[in-house]
Amino acid sequence: MDAEGLKELFEPFAAVSVKRMFSGYGVYADGLCFALNLRGDIFLKADALTEARFKAAGSEPFVYDGHRGRVTVMSYWRLTPTAYDDPDELKQWCALAFEAARRAFDLKAARKAKAAKSVKRSKREKPAKAASRSKAAPAKRKTASRKPARRGRGGAR
Repeated sequence: MDAEGLKELFEPFAAVSVKRMFSGYGVYADGLCFALNLRGDIFLKADALTEARFKAAGSEPFVYDGHRGRVTVMSYWRLTPTAYDDPDELKQWCALAFEAARRAFDLKAARKAKAAKSVKRSKREKPAKAASRSKAAPAKRKTASRKPARRGRGGAR
């Protein structure tokens, strides 16, 4: 399905934007990627709260062979075949996927904020250490090690 076909398919749910991704497309609503079009199928975002519903409907997750033959299971599940023809069902599945995408975004933003706060804290501490060091005597520099001069009998051997 091309980008225009995807926009038309998701029209009952929301106005979406479609961006090229991997070997297919990512489908976005309000800036959040909630669906993928890969290998001719539509996959919707899922998380721990929604996976059971996808599984109960007979859906399967997107799986691919990763690096060194490792199988990778994504958090995107195949859109049920009946949802293609039923706009109300499509809206329900898309709403679940969009909420999963929002939760994933919020979690990522919280982690990022926590990491930024941690970096700010460590940056604040460094100048304080440097200031206390400048008041004290300067640190001794290490010089390249040299062989000590031989002591003992003078002259050549």
